[in-house]
Amino acid sequence: MKLKYLHTMVRVADLEKSVAFFELLGLKETRRRDSEGGRFTLVFMAAEGQEECPVELTYNWDGDEGLPSDSRHFGHLAYAVEDIYALCQKLMDNGVTINRPPRDGHMAFVRSPDNVSIELLQMGDALPAQEPWASMENSGHW
Repeated sequence: MKLKYLHTMVRVADLEKSVAFFELLGLKETRRRDSEGGRFTLVFMAAEGQEECPVELTYNWDGDEGLPSDSRHFGHLAYAVEDIYALCQKLMDNGVTINRPPRDGHMAFVRSPDNVSIELLQMGDALPAQEPWASMENSGHW
């Protein structure tokens, strides 16, 4: 039996805030679908050159009231990044809380505007520890 990965879907409460957040991470919108009948918008975002591995942001025009709340089964999205310190600084400069700072030069966690956990991993070897990251404490849940 053949299997092909398609995407990861996350529900979002504010589509524009969520798109802006994922753009800060370096993802670009690859396609969008508005459904008048279904009253939803789907926005697919992916890293450049990896359009086959998108995140699908699902925005329900009338909100998510009445939908089952089973998000506890979702773990996190993970992205390898070229410079974990530079990306974390860019995110912080744009108001994103670094929940688990990259103290080790290798791994960090942030959350999207909809509380989706995002793991950031340094490509290749860990970067040498540096401040302010090395002495930063965790903030909230990650």
